[in-house]
Amino acid sequence: MKTRGPSQVQFWFIALAIGIAAGVAALLFRLGIEAAQSFLYGTDDPTYLASFAAGLAWYQILLIPIIGGLCVGIILDRFTDDGRVRSVADVIEGAALNEGRVEVRRGLASAAASLITLSSGGSSGREGPVVHLAAVISTAVCRLIRANGITGRDLLGCAVAAAVSASFNAPIAGALFALEVVLRHFALHAFAPIVIASVAGTVINRLAFGDVTEFMLTGKNALEFYVELPAFLLLGVVCGLVAVLLMKAIFWAEDFAGFLQARTGLPRFLRPAVAGALLGLLAIWWPHIIGVGYETTSAALTGELLAHEAIVFVVLKVIAVAITMGGRMGGGVFSPSLMVGALTGLAFGIIATSLFPNVSGEGTLYALAGMGAVAAAVLGAPISTTLIVFELTGDWQTGLAVMVSVSLSTALSSRLVDRSFFLTQLERRNIHLAAGPQAYLLATFKVATVMRKTGTPDAASEDACWDLVSEGVYIDGNATLEQAMPIFEQSGKTFIPVVTLGGEESPPELWGALFQVDALKAMNRALAETAAEEHA
Repeated sequence: MKTRGPSQVQFWFIALAIGIAAGVAALLFRLGIEAAQSFLYGTDDPTYLASFAAGLAWYQILLIPIIGGLCVGIILDRFTDDGRVRSVADVIEGAALNEGRVEVRRGLASAAASLITLSSGGSSGREGPVVHLAAVISTAVCRLIRANGITGRDLLGCAVAAAVSASFNAPIAGALFALEVVLRHFALHAFAPIVIASVAGTVINRLAFGDVTEFMLTGKNALEFYVELPAFLLLGVVCGLVAVLLMKAIFWAEDFAGFLQARTGLPRFLRPAVAGALLGLLAIWWPHIIGVGYETTSAALTGELLAHEAIVFVVLKVIAVAITMGGRMGGGVFSPSLMVGALTGLAFGIIATSLFPNVSGEGTLYALAGMGAVAAAVLGAPISTTLIVFELTGDWQTGLAVMVSVSLSTALSSRLVDRSFFLTQLERRNIHLAAGPQAYLLATFKVATVMRKTGTPDAASEDACWDLVSEGVYIDGNATLEQAMPIFEQSGKTFIPVVTLGGEESPPELWGALFQVDALKAMNRALAETAAEEHA
């Protein structure tokens, strides 16, 4: 297997094993959060953490997230080079640019940090850390069997599908999430093993919790066919704007926190603790912001909140999520987007049904549609998010309303950000995946691997190379084709000298020359291989 790669049957068994391992990891992560929440807050049922926390002393609510943030800061400062938690965006980057591999050591540290964050009052979700933790497992397997790029990406998809399905008891959505968000294609060769792994992850979840949905809806949602659809179109627009506000708030908070940290000289390991202090202060008056927020989401889906309560909770949750993510405390954005969406939909539904009571169904239907619409816009995954909403609630009768709202919200938000929260995160790091393979494949080629070395029969003349160097036309051997192509365009030359510039006392060293035709051939081969993989 190490020398020839796994056969198809072997690959399916590996996918099953990875699915089981990722499912167990997701289960243990969830149980770890619940156990830690029970220990820190003293509650018997972490599902109702917000209600229980409301009865605690104010100093307990304040101190728990501060201590948690301090522990997170120490872990990230010790085990990462940038103090940043790894999450779904890094998994997408690994699939596109690193043959399905992610950072193992930093990934494990990020999982530990996120577990502490979610246990101690951080306002984020558990799906991001679980997805990256599953990717760490698939990376270890890929290294063991020396998997190539296609196999590595497929195994990564298997791990992600199992983690999502085990987290939410959603096997269909788990498989489609891996294909739609992480691999970003629906190739048939990847479908069967990913489904196998997703089913394995679901079985792990059901062995522990039974065949139950995350949210229990009361009553029957009814849609006044045709007449009510325009309201759901408008809800989609509103949810798209709310999703953009949530994403922008996170990015604004991250930039502002970085600015303050640089201006004040605050040590990197204290940044999460400061964020924890701000969260604790908010939670003293509004404990609903603590943790994943499933209690409040469930209250919105069952219509237990008033319109003004829903609006206030939306604002507070957006602020709390921005503080958590901007403070680099860890966690994901999927669960917060579900909560924000459900609250937005409920507030919209209460207003809509009060204005037009004779042609309106249940207000809670709007909460269900809003939950899907905001989450789909944030994740950039309308298909898998729509299915996740159905599987989380068990309500398949209102698909038309959810699909209409999801389609409008994603269409709007994708034009205001780089398609999704994760792809915008990568874009902010100058990793251009949103535009497709033609935009990022050049970054995967080092100039040194494509150039023609000096001394070979087809190499450029050394004198011609040095003449170009004296004109300022050259590139470093460790650069990528992404950096080289603009030089070709600006200079109009057919080749660029590849050099290593020495210091003041050492002269530059000529490696060879990069020809434009070779760079274009390499790009063409990469595009052809990508197309073959995506359509296999």
